[in-house]
Amino acid sequence: MDLSMKDVVELLEVPESEVLKYIKTRNLPAHKISHRYRFNEEELKEWVVHNGITVSGKFHELNLLSIPVSISGLLSRGGIIYGVSGKNVKDILSGVVSRMTLPAEVKKEAVLESLIEREEMMPTAVGRGIAIPHPRNPIISEIQNESITACALSMPVDYGAVDGKKVHTMFVIMSANARRHLEILSKLLYICQQPEFIKLLESGAGFNYVLEYVASQEKAFRERHK
Repeated sequence: MDLSMKDVVELLEVPESEVLKYIKTRNLPAHKISHRYRFNEEELKEWVVHNGITVSGKFHELNLLSIPVSISGLLSRGGIIYGVSGKNVKDILSGVVSRMTLPAEVKKEAVLESLIEREEMMPTAVGRGIAIPHPRNPIISEIQNESITACALSMPVDYGAVDGKKVHTMFVIMSANARRHLEILSKLLYICQQPEFIKLLESGAGFNYVLEYVASQEKAFRERHK
């Protein structure tokens, strides 16, 4: 699901009420995620052609999935939360979500519930003292609002990591769709496997140093794959 209701309104150049009417009476393919409609670009294109719908010029140009994933950019947007404390994972997550900056339409209660649900399925600790909590299903509707929030725990906590190490740092991922989530998670996991990065986190280095390291890794990766 890579398009929001706002995107479809702009692409079809009709009000939201008309899009809802298309869903109910003309079988416009739509998927509800966290009580919000999401649309698949290819399904939308097929529907437009089949129904002879007039669309805006943006329809042929827009491809949100082409927006590159930048871990340093997502971290800049999510920021860092210092001094997170709690006796267990649920306490930690509750403290984190209460201090996260989220889009106005996203309810913190829903985020916390989704994060806890994911942890109950399987702990998100990835070893080396790091955990990467994330909702089971996307909650953010706009790619422009995606983020990674870094969290420095005041005291390491047992997170059920396979290597047995207590978690000292968390990175909370908020992504807009499953495909982008996998790319974000893959790139973040690669960085979290680097010994230099682990040492940086364990040393308590400032957030700017963490961002600089991530940006340098992304630049090196791009240069290797030119």
